[in-house]
Order: sequence, then structure tokens, then C-alpha cells
Amino acid sequence: MLAIFLKTVPFFALIALGYFAGRTRFFTAEATTYLTKFVFWFALSAMLFNFAANLTLAEILDWRFITAYLWGCITVYLIATAVGLLRGLSVAEAAVEAQVAIIGNVGFLGIPMFILLLGPASAGPMLMVLAVDLIVFSSLIVILITGSRDGRVSLSTLKTVGLGLLKNPMIVSIVLGIAWSSTGRELWTPINEFLSILGAAATPGALFAIGASLAGKTAERISVAGWLTFCKLVLHPAAVALSALVIFPVADRFAATVMIAAAALPVAGNVYMLAQHYGVAPQRVSAAILVSTAVSIVTVSVVIGLLTGGT
Repeated sequence: MLAIFLKTVPFFALIALGYFAGRTRFFTAEATTYLTKFVFWFALSAMLFNFAANLTLAEILDWRFITAYLWGCITVYLIATAVGLLRGLSVAEAAVEAQVAIIGNVGFLGIPMFILLLGPASAGPMLMVLAVDLIVFSSLIVILITGSRDGRVSLSTLKTVGLGLLKNPMIVSIVLGIAWSSTGRELWTPINEFLSILGAAATPGALFAIGASLAGKTAERISVAGWLTFCKLVLHPAAVALSALVIFPVADRFAATVMIAAAALPVAGNVYMLAQHYGVAPQRVSAAILVSTAVSIVTVSVVIGLLTGGT
């Protein structure tokens, strides 16, 4: 367990470095925005394309895996939604809190960290988790928020959801990578090296950007942030583990391990972006991201240690 914790320390140290740079204003909010854009549109996209281009569709698309992950996510989603509604929240607010409870930082933190911690074989399962998060739940929150405001789900809402998916560089890179892989041809060496160099910037850039963005967040409404952090770091991996190991046993134990570990990741920053865009509880989401990221320094190591026997 200690060995795994020590392996995760450099990743969180990079986040801490970014936080320090943002907190001291050495790295301004504008600089953080542009670094995040670089990572999101270029470095991370290159990394995802490279991984997908070296995998077949069969290696990525496992319906039992997807079913198990969806069941675990939906269970926690419904719990968080029910608790929110019982507290008197609107449908939009409850939807945002439910999103916080299940959407982890897979793209910016999970993929770079797990590739180094668990090996390149973790890429396929992580891409499946990322695809489900982006396609299913990022669409669902938009539908729920706009639907609750308009009183119905209109064609314009579905159009917005569809365009959002088509414009998401992470989804586009995965799809293009799989499409290239299906041709059976290797990438031209200069292109492969270009993608490798650009993709290598994703890990330090993403981690630094996470830290710098956290510097502008506050831990207001700590009781709610604590509840949502508990949902994300405890209930979510527990529900996914129950689903992947018992209810819908995933044949590939390593893939199940990666899935459960991914569920233990802290709240993703894109949930805050959605909350801010729609004007629904952005401060609450901000606090949950800050608290869950801080607590996950310990909990992610514990979950991975339990899953791998501490090795």
C-alpha cells in the first residue's frame, strides 16, 4: 500500500505545484485557461488518438464492462439525486449534484496516472470509462437542466447535445484513433513521433492545470461538499465494484480493476464548467472538486492497493 502511495505522490505533487503557482498568482487565471485549452485540444487529444490507434474496437468495446460500469454509476446517480430532492433542491440542482457524485477526473488525471501506475494495458478500459462518462452522463445533465427549465425536452436540446459530442476533442480523437486502427496500417513514423511528443505533454500539463484551476476554487458549504465527496470517493467505487465483481462479473479481472480504480478518482473539472455555464450551483461543485481532490491523495492509493494486493 505504501509503495502505491509513493508512486501516486509525484502526480499529486504536480497538482500541488500548479495550485501553488495559481495561489501565488505566478500563474494567472487567464494563463490557466490557456494551458487547459492546450492540454484539452492538443496534448490529451494526441495521447488518446495514439492509444486508440493501437487498439482494436474489440479491445475497447466490451458490453459487459459497459453494463457493469453503467449500473454502478446509475445506482450512485439515483442516490445522490434522491438525497438532493429530499433536501428541497430543484431538478437542475439535483442533476448537478448527481453529476458530481459519479464523474471522475478520468481524462486529465486518471489516464495519465493509470498508464504509468497500471501499465499501457489500462488504456482500453479507461477509454471505455471516459466514453461512457462523456456520451451518457454529459448528455444526461444537459437534457435534465434544459428540460426542467423548458418543461420539456425539445429538438434544439437534443441538437445541442449532439453537437457537443461531435465537438468534444476527446471523443473525436478516440473515434479517429479506432478508425485508423481498423485500417490495419501503422502510422507514418514522423506522424507517430509527432503524436508521441505532443501526447507526452498531456501528463504534466494536465496535472499542473488541475492544480492551478483549484487555486481559484473555494470550500464553501463544506457539509454538502463532504457528502458529495463521500459519494464520489466511497459510494461510487463501492457500487462499481459490486457491479463489476458480483452482479455483472467482468471476465477480465484487470479491466474490472481499472474500472473500479477509475470510479475512485476525484470530481472532474468539466462538471464545474457545465454548472457555471448553466448557472446551477457552481460554488457547490467548486467546493466538491477541491475537497475530493485533496482527499483522493489518500483514497485513490487505498483503492488501487486493495485491488492489486498492494503491489
